[in-house]
Amino acid sequence: MIACAVRIFLVVCCLAATVCGANVRTVWLIGDSTMRNGAKGLLGWGTPLAGMFDPKKVKVENRALPGRSSRSYLEEGNWDKVLKLAKPGDFVIMQFGHNDDGEVEAGNPVPSLAGNGNQTRKLKLRNDGGAQEVHTYGWYLRNYIGAARAAKLNTVVCSPVPRNVWKDGRIVRADADFAKWAAEAAKEGGVWFVDLNRSIADRYDAMGPEKVRAFFPADSTHTNAAGARLNAQCVVDGLKAANCPLGFWARIWKKK
Repeated sequence: MIACAVRIFLVVCCLAATVCGANVRTVWLIGDSTMRNGAKGLLGWGTPLAGMFDPKKVKVENRALPGRSSRSYLEEGNWDKVLKLAKPGDFVIMQFGHNDDGEVEAGNPVPSLAGNGNQTRKLKLRNDGGAQEVHTYGWYLRNYIGAARAAKLNTVVCSPVPRNVWKDGRIVRADADFAKWAAEAAKEGGVWFVDLNRSIADRYDAMGPEKVRAFFPADSTHTNAAGARLNAQCVVDGLKAANCPLGFWARIWKKK
């Protein structure tokens, strides 16, 4: 109830600020290559998302990086760079998970532990023999949420977009792992959650394998421009459904 009341308060305050002509709100995107992709013929959804807002009202800064996980994006110092630039009242939208899966072992700085708990694993580094502590995927998301709250940033957690993988005529969901853990972390942190994994998968199911295949020219994970636009629209739809101010601004200011 408290988290819900806080979100409603933020909606009212943010919309009021917009009506009163407040400064442009910056939306910081952090995540992986499904949000930002510079490879030929591929595009992350963060790029078309920026065009769904009037730049006089909302500015999108896409700081996602290919190959990063919730763990490596943090440990490389990329999140610290965003925090230094962000201003109170800005928004941060995060989406991790595609690179978090894998064997957590010495010499591999990317995967996180499965789950949303507080489990840790200490790894011995190959170079200097020191120890590194690895946390769960959900722990890292909650770490971002806590830091964003301390910086007075509005936070949105997205579950990872689905891959073009089918089983029994349906897109394989992540509702038993990464989508589930992302939802739990967002709920515990009292922030907005957009279940991209489910909403996009539902759209793919309705379209069918043949049409969806056209979105994935290189592999089962990375989309072309058309696929990125569909994903970005699902982000906007999810923001509206979650009563996040960004969703209302997109509805009002979306370019024709």
